[in-house]
Amino acid sequence: MEDYGYVVNVDGAVVRDGEYLFVERGADESHAAGSLAFPGGKLERPPGGEEAIERAVERELAEEVGVEVGSVEYVCSRTFEADDGTPCLNVVTLCEHVGGEAHRGAPEEVAAVRWLTPASLAERDRAPDYLRRDVERIERFRESRTA
Repeated sequence: MEDYGYVVNVDGAVVRDGEYLFVERGADESHAAGSLAFPGGKLERPPGGEEAIERAVERELAEEVGVEVGSVEYVCSRTFEADDGTPCLNVVTLCEHVGGEAHRGAPEEVAAVRWLTPASLAERDRAPDYLRRDVERIERFRESRTA
């Protein structure tokens, strides 16, 4: 019997005044150290229960960057293999910023926080191609809601 297990990772794309909140991953992170990313993390299985994707996004944003979000909407997902070979499912969500000033809430995971426009992200060397594609998908998603 094959093992179909995936680590489920959630990303929270927080938008404020046309800028997205990004983190620079810490140098000691086991995957994509030093690169730009949306804040997020792994879906957890708390004792005696389960964690919904929306709740995981809210928790990770509060822990990593100290922001509170309202609505959390699914945008897209993709599979990938982490640097250590672990199969992962990444779920990207669009989040409504409702409070908190972004800061390094988890310094061991986050080297810096930045608010960037899609255009300024495109100029960054540390922005992986998949992140650029995710931003393009989110921009199309946002435009489709206002059309």
